Amino acid sequence: MNKVNQILLASGTLMLPFVSGYAQQQNSNKTTPNVVFIMADDLGIGDLGCYGQERIKTPAIDALAEQGMKFTQHYSGSTVSAPSRCVLLTGKHTGHSFIRGNKGYTAEDGRQYDLNLADEEVTLGEVFKTKDYVTACVGKWGLGGPSAEGHPNNQGFDYFFGYLGQGNAHNYYPIQLFENNTPVRLENKVYSHDMIMDKALAFLDKNTDKPFFLYLTPTIPHADIVVPNNELFDYDGKFEEVPYPGKGYRPQEKPRATFAAMVTRLDRDVQRVVDLLSKKGVLDNTIIVFTSDNGTHKEGGHDPRYFDSNGPFRGMKRDLYEGGIRTPFVVKWPGVIPEGSVSYQVSSFWDFMPTMCELIGTVAPAGIDGISYLPTLTGKGKQKQHDYLYFEFHEQGGKQAVIKDGWKLLHLQVNNPKKEKYELYNLNADPGEVADVLKQYPQKVQELKKIMKQARTTNDNWKFAFEK
Repeated sequence: MNKVNQILLASGTLMLPFVSGYAQQQNSNKTTPNVVFIMADDLGIGDLGCYGQERIKTPAIDALAEQGMKFTQHYSGSTVSAPSRCVLLTGKHTGHSFIRGNKGYTAEDGRQYDLNLADEEVTLGEVFKTKDYVTACVGKWGLGGPSAEGHPNNQGFDYFFGYLGQGNAHNYYPIQLFENNTPVRLENKVYSHDMIMDKALAFLDKNTDKPFFLYLTPTIPHADIVVPNNELFDYDGKFEEVPYPGKGYRPQEKPRATFAAMVTRLDRDVQRVVDLLSKKGVLDNTIIVFTSDNGTHKEGGHDPRYFDSNGPFRGMKRDLYEGGIRTPFVVKWPGVIPEGSVSYQVSSFWDFMPTMCELIGTVAPAGIDGISYLPTLTGKGKQKQHDYLYFEFHEQGGKQAVIKDGWKLLHLQVNNPKKEKYELYNLNADPGEVADVLKQYPQKVQELKKIMKQARTTNDNWKFAFEK
């Protein structure tokens, strides 16, 4: 018995699987959809043309929105890399997820990797395997090191290529990457993004004769800010530059043009994926999702204000303000999603698990926090709504946030009693989080504080000061 069924059986939820109406139709027609989930790294919601970007060209991603559905209220799993990926893959928000922050360990090879996702956690890869999908993660993993329980090959993915550790992914010219468990020596001579894309395309080229799930996680536009051979497209000389002297990341004479070129390079490669799927004759039976793991960054010389990378929102990566967790989310599903549609559904990374379970007609793992937005995608059935969304973050003094019915309560400096504070915003009236109305709505504050307390469980690796 595979791991997902073992866990479902142990929880008492493994019965005759619920199969949605859509899944029943697909099963009868033997046209199970393929899924390509593309997740950029530190790309702001304002960095794409379909979300208002005017200086950077993203025609391929914009076309996905024009041909599919653009979500306007979609949230990442966290405001940094590893926990956001854990939330996506397990369907549990950071109050319940096994990984809640960027924390690492030193493996036997002497390198640093992120804490291992526990073997008992059920991932999207494992769920897709129950329906005989071939699965791959290509890009950045961030949930465990080589030969460990958190390695993607031990978490439901048939194939892996890329960075196992998110810290190593700060360098686009790495010493090595991994193919499954085998180190691939590059000796700082190969631009990693290009190799990652080549491997992803090779996986698709090889596996389009069967149902597939590709979890494609390129590292663009995370710092370093660099492109190979100074390939700046038509951005060279287009912007007034502020050279970056190099502090923690490599120096960059033209950080604005280079950042724009990185985003356009990523967009070009999204088009390469679409073109290959079309060439192989499977584009019309493939769901393509594009998103980012968290909000924009301001590292390595990137100037998010210049590009309006966080759009109309306050904050960025490592913030629980909207700019740190509100992400682009575009879904193309030919013949199902009406072209050019826009969704205002409040949704999150932890919803992807139950959505995919309903899609392929299998039971969602026990104990997850997400709700399926398949009715939103298909226009069929009644769409459930979240009672609330919860986030926690364990850097910068510790942070928590609850969003409910358009209200948002922030708890900042959780671990510093002298600096600890709360802030309250009405996102419907004030999406930019300009006016803290904490004092005007004391009853709302108490309501959300109660949810904030109940929304999490204790985890030995991720304790706030009030738990110690």
